[in-house]
Amino acid sequence: MSEQRKYAFEWDSVIGDMNVARPELGPTTRVEVYRLFQFALRDELEKQYGTEKTDELFRAAGVLAGENFYKKFCSKCTSVSELAKTLQELFKEMGIGILRVEKSDLDKLAFTLTVDEDLDCSGMPDTNDVICVYDEGFIQGILQSFTGKGFFVRETDCWCTGERTCRFTATPI
Repeated sequence: MSEQRKYAFEWDSVIGDMNVARPELGPTTRVEVYRLFQFALRDELEKQYGTEKTDELFRAAGVLAGENFYKKFCSKCTSVSELAKTLQELFKEMGIGILRVEKSDLDKLAFTLTVDEDLDCSGMPDTNDVICVYDEGFIQGILQSFTGKGFFVRETDCWCTGERTCRFTATPI
């Protein structure tokens, strides 16, 4: 018998109707509040499970989020260019960041993407570490959902490494 999960992700039960839930405040909040949640959770997980496991969990959560984001907003895209345009518009509209496709090899389905003003890290101090592992998973989940193939996505440059943009490579596996 499988264990019933208390927090299984389902878009409608988690996101809800913002017109009903927040009729005056609407669907937005400040970056500080998002980062307060993310980095407090990350700190607690890292204390209990270590950095490697914490990154693994954040990446896996990003994949789940990316898959659901794709289903909700991008599932009607029929080409890579249409997906890229849709994602650029949504990232900007939702305040995730300013997405650009820096390189693409459509034959190999290999991409280099940049995200300026990234929600997760822009403005943070230099640490010499790429930190956007949730974003890696998010991009991975979107690409896997669109192509039906597995992807390996890693951040190669980050605001926190002094680059002032987040750069991700995505290759099929």
